[in-house]
Amino acid sequence: MSNATNIFIKDRADPFVTKGDDGYYYFTASYPMYGKNDKTGYDRIILRRAKTIDGLAVAREKSIWNVSDSDTAFRFIWAPEIHKIDGVWYVLFAASGSENNVWDIDCHIIKCEGDDPYNDKWIDLGKFITCDGDDFSFRGFSLDMTYFECCGKHYVAWAQNGGNSNVYLAEINPSEPRKTVTPAMLLTKPEYPWEMVNIPVNEGPAVMIHEGKVFLAFSASATGPEYCIGLMYADENADLLNINNWTKLSQPLLASADLNGEYGPGHNSFVKDENGEWVFVYHSRDEKCFKCECGFGDEDPLYDPCRSARKRKVLWDEKGFPILNR
Repeated sequence: MSNATNIFIKDRADPFVTKGDDGYYYFTASYPMYGKNDKTGYDRIILRRAKTIDGLAVAREKSIWNVSDSDTAFRFIWAPEIHKIDGVWYVLFAASGSENNVWDIDCHIIKCEGDDPYNDKWIDLGKFITCDGDDFSFRGFSLDMTYFECCGKHYVAWAQNGGNSNVYLAEINPSEPRKTVTPAMLLTKPEYPWEMVNIPVNEGPAVMIHEGKVFLAFSASATGPEYCIGLMYADENADLLNINNWTKLSQPLLASADLNGEYGPGHNSFVKDENGEWVFVYHSRDEKCFKCECGFGDEDPLYDPCRSARKRKVLWDEKGFPILNR
């Protein structure tokens, strides 16, 4: 069991950190509801910035966009990620397509009109759209989209209901990143016991490219203490839209059993720190929440705000594979 990790940013699930070419680290995450009767929460996109990763913990947090700014996105904004694509800042996120309907979730995108994502205006581009012939993607419960570039090609990966919650991959044109240019490819679906505790789920993809390999982490099972992080990998020069070029590990990289006083680790992101070393930022619940002493233990997990962001260094084994559980 690994050493205890302090909370990095409290009550912020689905944390995402990236470093911009302006020298700032940017942090965003789901802004929670504090119980089912909370009239706010899941209604905005928040952003912090700092010159160091540690500085994000005390950086001023502001709302850069909320549902009142949109005609297409309604409350239940989840898992935002901020990315610079083809020189433009975008935020990818999930939102409901109808008011007060948690089951009408799909992937959406907003665009920054300037070069300063913390201060400049954001505009709503609406829901993601698909290439011709793709009658599946973004039609009925899609979420957790991430973006990455590899060998000159640009990709999005996301979770979607395809019988269960599965992870899909498609290519995009960086000049029009709200539209896929290839049909969705099924990347991973729940198949091992650790991926199917309470609910069969694969979601929350996160990508790290390191020494010739593309590592794609994902989260599995329901969002309680059973939540955990799995891994797939491929050669960076391979055709990433050919499933035969991917390998999925049969065991999770990080689970509650690996941790001390933390439960349900998942929905991570990867970023390099100021020394060029990989860090992963993830969320988990603490001991008080696990023991239902937090005040929200009798709530649906959807309205439980107690998932907090934490961070750890990525370690590497002798074969060049990431180690997350130490």
